[in-house]
Amino acid sequence: MANLGTSQMILLRRSRTAALALALAIAPAVGACGGKNGPSAVDYSVSAQKNYDRGLRQLDQHDWAAAAKYFAFIRSRFPYSKFAVLAELRLADAQFGAEQYIQAVDSYRLFSRLHPTHEMVANGYASLRVAEAYYKQLPGDMWILPPSYEKDQTSIEEAEDELRSFLDKFPDSPFRKRGQELVLRVSKRLAEHEWYVARYYWDRGKPTATVLRLRRLLERYPDTGYDVPALWLLGRAYAKTDLPDRARETWSQLIARFPKSKQADDAKTAIARLPAAKPTAAPTPPTP
Repeated sequence: MANLGTSQMILLRRSRTAALALALAIAPAVGACGGKNGPSAVDYSVSAQKNYDRGLRQLDQHDWAAAAKYFAFIRSRFPYSKFAVLAELRLADAQFGAEQYIQAVDSYRLFSRLHPTHEMVANGYASLRVAEAYYKQLPGDMWILPPSYEKDQTSIEEAEDELRSFLDKFPDSPFRKRGQELVLRVSKRLAEHEWYVARYYWDRGKPTATVLRLRRLLERYPDTGYDVPALWLLGRAYAKTDLPDRARETWSQLIARFPKSKQADDAKTAIARLPAAKPTAAPTPPTP
């Protein structure tokens, strides 16, 4: 503690205050020794490690309130124990489990700032949890509301940014596979939005705008299930804007990459109907 700077001391005090607030927010008040009956019951020990182990068991059982009580107790009764630092991280896990994602993001980031060399920061755990908290807040679909791909995509783009930041910063993280899975899910949602917008423009006779959205889709979100229809429609949009050479190039790419698709057969027919490619002019020889 003596080696902490003033700013770190302030952050640490805020962290302890947040820990107490969390315990009060997601768990009803209990007696000093904790009850042993009913949900969220606790039985405190005189050992920091035993309280920590009991808190972990409650996390495994998804009793977020009881877990928060154990970890907050460690922070207040054993502030100089190594388990106090671990309890700080696990309190963030309890927030995450209780779906208090905004608070969890703040807690994970605070933990990373206070303990930048901690194993669970260095291995990317805290960073991934921040990204996953963003992902968990993404809007879902309800039958009474427009589908999510028709809505503003800002929150989804923020989730993508956090996930890609995690993957960039922690190439060797043991949690990288989870990050990659989430990036793919987010990318599919963003690709769905791009496809929706491209179709919107195409159906309204705006081929140039269609080209721009389809190129964005193919460049940013490849391999998300839209490559075949996007290449087919992109070729049509190029043809509609009097760019037959680009249409031919796009459809040829479709045929080469997805030769067994129905759109590949359609592309072959469409290419045959295009005007002949303009011959490339021979270079003018230099004047002697």
